[in-house]
Amino acid sequence: MHGLKKNRPLRRIVLASAATVSGMVLLLSLKPHTTPRAAVAAPSVGSSASAGSGGSSGSTGSSGSATGTKTVTGDSVQTRYGPVQVRVTVKNGKLTDVTAVTYPQENPRDQQINSYAIPRLTREALAAQSADIDTVTGATYTSDGYRTSLQSALDQADG
Repeated sequence: MHGLKKNRPLRRIVLASAATVSGMVLLLSLKPHTTPRAAVAAPSVGSSASAGSGGSSGSTGSSGSATGTKTVTGDSVQTRYGPVQVRVTVKNGKLTDVTAVTYPQENPRDQQINSYAIPRLTREALAAQSADIDTVTGATYTSDGYRTSLQSALDQADG
């Protein structure tokens, strides 16, 4: 007949306990959904700011004029899964290289996501010659941090 008969209360207790434990494990494995502070309220660096004025950002370059090669590291942007920081090289006003200096790599899932997201973001930045790039599906927070750090580096390179 029915597996949960009233004359078998122990079976019901075991099944209810197993369901409760399974539900708790699922709930505890979820990460809370919070909006990253830095990606939402990222400070913009004006073109009149000096290259060394952004806390953790730095700048090295071979020329201070609009021509020549300039390498600039953008601001470190804190995302939900960790900081993202980008370094750019601008040669004669053209973006020639973009390197992700820092990005989330704490666990295998971060490594898996960023192994495809970072190269794609780099290709798009070089093709667009700006920070106006698409978000990589499955790597939204990294994409937002990458874009923000890239924009700060480009602002510093222009200034």
